[in-house]
Amino acid sequence: MSDKTQSPYVTKSVRKMSDGVWYESGENIVQEKAVTIYVNSKELATIVCSPWDLKNMAVGFLCSEGILNDKSKLKSLRIDEEKGLVYTEVEGFENAVSGKIFLKRYINPCCGKGRASFYYSSDALICKLVDSDLKISGQQILDLSKELEDRSDIFKETGGVHCSGLADRSEILLFSEDIGRHNTLDKIYGKCFLEDIPTHDKIIVFSGRVSSEILLKAVKMSVSILISRSAPTELALDLAENLGVTVVGFSRDDRCTVFTHPERIL
Repeated sequence: MSDKTQSPYVTKSVRKMSDGVWYESGENIVQEKAVTIYVNSKELATIVCSPWDLKNMAVGFLCSEGILNDKSKLKSLRIDEEKGLVYTEVEGFENAVSGKIFLKRYINPCCGKGRASFYYSSDALICKLVDSDLKISGQQILDLSKELEDRSDIFKETGGVHCSGLADRSEILLFSEDIGRHNTLDKIYGKCFLEDIPTHDKIIVFSGRVSSEILLKAVKMSVSILISRSAPTELALDLAENLGVTVVGFSRDDRCTVFTHPERIL
C-alpha cells in the first residue's frame, strides 16, 4: 500500500559514541513534508506527514472529517508532490454541514453519558455507536502485534515513524507507515474508501499512543477492536467505553491489557 517513488529516508553523516569512543557514521533519517489539502479551490488543512500515499491520506482525511462520504462525490484529485499540494473537487462541499463546521470547537456529552468528550463539531456529527459481534483471542492479539512490528521496515531503519495495520483475526491486510500517528489511519481509510474495502468487520493494530483523536478515527471507520503496543489516554477510554470500542494496549512480547469492552476478547 505505497506510492513511494524514492527512498522514504535520507542518510546523514553523524558522530556517534559507543563505550566512550566517538566515531563517524551514517544515520537514516525519515523524510517529512507539509502537505496542504484544497477542496474546491479552498484551503482546508495543512498536514505534516511522510511524503508517500498522499492520495490515500488526503481522501482518508476528508472521509474522517465527514467531508467525503460518497465516492461519486469526489470529482477530481490532483497532487503536486514537489510543492506539497493536493487539489480535490468534492460535489456539494459548500453546502455540506461538515464543511461549514470543520474544526469548530464543540464540547458535548458523548452518547448522553454526561461527560464532555467531543472537541469538534464534525466528530459529534459523524461518530456513532459501534455495534459489532467481532471477537478475538488473546493469542490472536499478540500475533497481530508481532506481525505489525515485523512489517515496520522504515521504523527499523530510522526509528522515526508510526505504523498501523487493518487486519482480520488472522493477519494484517493493509499496512501503513508515517511520521504522524493519525496519518497512518487516514492512509488506510482512504485506500479502503477508494477501493470499496469494508472496515466494519476489521481490527486496527497500531504502534502509538491511543489518544482521543486516534480512537475517533477508528470509530469513523466503524472498527470495534483497536490494538496498540502503547498506552491509551483517559479521554480515549471514555470515548471507547461510550462508543462501543474494545481498546487493547501494551500489546507486546507476551502480554496485553484490555481497557474497555472485554466481552469481545475470547
